[in-house]
Amino acid sequence: MTADDLRDLRRDLHKHPEPAWREFYTTARIVDELETRDLDALYVGPEVLAEGDRVGVPDDAELDEWMERAEAAGARTDVLDRLSGGYTGAVAIVERGEGPTVALRVDIDALPIEESTAEDHYPASEGFRSGNEGYMHACGHDAHTTIGIGVLDAILDSDFAGTLKVCFQPGEERIVGGEPMAKSGHLDDVDYLLAVHVGLDHPSGEIVAGIDGFLAVSQFEAAFHGESAHAGARPEAGDNAMQAAATAIGNLYGISRHGDGATRVNVGVIEGGTASNIVAERVGIEGEVRGETTELMEYMYGKARRVLRSAAEMHGCETEIHTAGQAPSARSDDELRAVVADVARGTDGVTSILETDHLGGSEDATYLMRRVQENGGKAAYVGVGTDHPGGHHTGTFDVDEADIGLGVEVLSGAIVEIGKRRP
Repeated sequence: MTADDLRDLRRDLHKHPEPAWREFYTTARIVDELETRDLDALYVGPEVLAEGDRVGVPDDAELDEWMERAEAAGARTDVLDRLSGGYTGAVAIVERGEGPTVALRVDIDALPIEESTAEDHYPASEGFRSGNEGYMHACGHDAHTTIGIGVLDAILDSDFAGTLKVCFQPGEERIVGGEPMAKSGHLDDVDYLLAVHVGLDHPSGEIVAGIDGFLAVSQFEAAFHGESAHAGARPEAGDNAMQAAATAIGNLYGISRHGDGATRVNVGVIEGGTASNIVAERVGIEGEVRGETTELMEYMYGKARRVLRSAAEMHGCETEIHTAGQAPSARSDDELRAVVADVARGTDGVTSILETDHLGGSEDATYLMRRVQENGGKAAYVGVGTDHPGGHHTGTFDVDEADIGLGVEVLSGAIVEIGKRRP
């Protein structure tokens, strides 16, 4: 693809953001591109996800609504039929003789954020602002998807020796897509895995050869069920779910931190109750715990579950706790880090190279990284800097589109170099 083609694809994806398990237009658009390439295999939807490992799947009514949006936007019905039930994503495979099997993972989903309409917001002024109100590519996954297509083209035009798998993964923002893709079987023969992210507060021209510092995370949903009553006349007759939720929230933030490393807890959503004069019968909260290692995250999650149950019991309520998304910690391998850095040094447009950086957040690419590493392979999470107004996950986020091409050059160059190795 030319630079203009990459730009146009990214803008089309940006205009049609879709959240986890609803990436219908996005997957169909990816398939449109991939079917014009000289691939050896193309897997779509349920063919790229392990059966029974999906969480956070919306109900049928919501899936149908997003399917209809995708069809109205021009997505092919034959592709949409293959994505029924929210089975989104794709894996493209190119086989080029003897050599290692290399995988590139890119994520494809968007966030529930209202995109800015300000005149100085480039997508708004140039006419490719989100057409799905309340949703936005506010983290650069539209650029990641475009980079994946660009890398595929670059490898098809190269002397790469081996097998390349480009994995277009759904559901990263909810931390729900990485595990079913990792367990799908497509990663089991992979010798080397690269994942990519743009921005992350690194400027245009800067490449991070292998990011570390992933926090393991568990997201949870807890519902407190009590008994309603008149809050003025008979408050003692009720079992107050609002009190249970409030107690739980306060005590979650009071969980003792661990001496072995950093831990986090946050409650981001609370909803429930019906009126100011009614003892609340049901209240739900959504939160998460994180840890510098998977073990530290599990320590926090165990404590959090105990807090939630105890708060319910204290106020005579019942509680239901569900894990809404989860990802382990991971590290980039030095061997791959060195390859990426060497290629970046010889790439025009790269102005600075960091061997590593500390992410300080969570990413479900770690499932794929660990799957490959546990099978004896190597993995690295590559950062491609881009000047972006606003922070990630804000309504003014954007990317410098010139950096898409730079990401394609560095990643495809690294894959060609990896192909010269033997697993």
